[in-house]
Formats: sequence, structure tokens, C-alpha cells
Amino acid sequence: MTTDPTAPWLVVGLGNPGPDYAANRHNVGFMVADLLAERIGGRFKAHKARAQVVEGRIGPPGPANRRVVLAKPMSYMNLSGGPVTALRDFYKVDTANIVAVHDELDIDYGTLRLKLGGGDNGHNGLKSMTKSMGPDYHRVRFGIGRPPGRMQVADFVLKDFSSAERKELGYFVDRAADAVEALIIEGLERAQTTYNS
Repeated sequence: MTTDPTAPWLVVGLGNPGPDYAANRHNVGFMVADLLAERIGGRFKAHKARAQVVEGRIGPPGPANRRVVLAKPMSYMNLSGGPVTALRDFYKVDTANIVAVHDELDIDYGTLRLKLGGGDNGHNGLKSMTKSMGPDYHRVRFGIGRPPGRMQVADFVLKDFSSAERKELGYFVDRAADAVEALIIEGLERAQTTYNS
């Protein structure tokens, strides 16, 4: 990871574009990106890299303040790598300064796990990103749990959160946004200590 405090960070919320997918479990990355954009007072604008982006700063004024680009790829999830790589090159971001925020089946609903590198665990968005630029980027994994009964994984991730889950969704999205900020400002280890429950 670059120790240069002026180096930009690229935070990528993974999801599928369009209103039909907006409230799906698979789109929790978009939800976190939207909240982060709100916090920095920015609005997403179309970028030539087939993504929507917001540029801004996070952290307190002073040395902990970081330049950040928030992005939502406008390709479908399984093609996320193209837009993310184009944004990385456009903004000259080190791969280790990229954070992917995504849904994670193997973690209980609302639980967070932060890590650097690793496999894609069958997640098509991560698979595409890793194929485009290697695995050495940060991940903020947002637990959505496993599908009930015999429901197929693809059906489960493309369904909206249940009414019971929606009661707590705002809180969990807020916490995930806090975790992204902590990762960028304080570093991975301190953020893991706080948020890896």
C-alpha cells in the first residue's frame, strides 16, 4: 500500500445498474457508495469509463484527510473489471488503494469483514476485477447470509432484502460506510480491529 497521504483512493461499490436491481442484495455495494457520496456532499456523474463517479475528500482536515474517488460501475456485475481498471488508470490509483464494497454469501447478514487480496469466493464482480488487475485490492465484505432452503444463489442475490432485513439495513449500510472511511484513514489493521466482528 502506498504511504503517500496525497495518493488517491478508489472506492468501488459493486452492483447492477438500473432501477430493477436497486434494492437487491447484490447491490449493497451501490448502497454504501451512495451513502459515502452523501457524506462528502457529492453527486454521481457519468464517467467515460462506463461508471458513475464522485470525487471528494474524507477524513478530518489535516494529515488524515484523503482524496477519494467513489465509483459505481455501470456495466453488469460480471463485467465490473473493465470500468474499474479504466478508472484506476484514469485517476492513477495504486491497486492497493482500491476498495471493493460487495455482498458476501458466506457471512451472516450485516456482518462485515475487511481484507486485502484473496480469492473471489464465486463473486462475479470480484472475479471480473481480479481477472482485470490481479487480487491485490482491499475488500469490504458485507454479509448477506446463505439462501434459505433450496433457493438458488443467483435468485437469492438478485432478490430484494426481506422486510425483516430492511429494518436493520440502514444501520448496517451506515456501519459499512464507516468501515470504508476507517480503512482509508486509519489503515487496514485498525479498521479490522474495529469492524471485523
